[in-house]
Amino acid sequence: MKAHHFLIAVAAMAVIIAGSNYLVQFPVHITLGAINLADLLTYAAFTFPVAFLVTDLTNKLFGSAAARKVVYAGFAMAVVVSIIVASPRIAIASGSAFLISQLLDVSIFDRLRAGTWWRAPLVSSILGAVVDTFIFFSFAFSMSLNVLGDGDEFAQGAAPLLGVLATEAPRWVSWALGDLAVKVLMALVLLAPYGVLRGALERRMATPA
Repeated sequence: MKAHHFLIAVAAMAVIIAGSNYLVQFPVHITLGAINLADLLTYAAFTFPVAFLVTDLTNKLFGSAAARKVVYAGFAMAVVVSIIVASPRIAIASGSAFLISQLLDVSIFDRLRAGTWWRAPLVSSILGAVVDTFIFFSFAFSMSLNVLGDGDEFAQGAAPLLGVLATEAPRWVSWALGDLAVKVLMALVLLAPYGVLRGALERRMATPA
């Protein structure tokens, strides 16, 4: 992987992380039946999964070692941004979730790279999303992990699951389920740009300078 390829991948990751940290301020004001998505989602849920697209393209074109370098650079940026805009507990949750889920994505993609073109990015992104969601929301809001920092009483308070079901759970559980649903949806949607970009970049790299 040449230096300019690495810088492009890292720059793309920086834009995604910075954009997601900005968009997390804005709830999705859409109602689906009785469910108000503003209580479950921010627009960052739609942008952050693009980080998996960057990692998967890097992995496909340059290998797992190069993808891990991009992940480590993204992890450093995620920690710095989180420290600036969030509490130490949120910074720990964000950094841990990003690093572990992205490295898992790299490992799974590498194991599946020889199969059908869509299997590696889809499976790795979905499993990475599951891990990312579990780590971030539990580290950030679970009462059992208040040792990491002061708990958010509103997030830990009981409310109807997804805002509509009879079963009650801490609000952060509904947030996590909404976030994960969008990440899985985005893993499917991003298969199209993955296929297009992979083909275009492979042809470009194969063309003599």
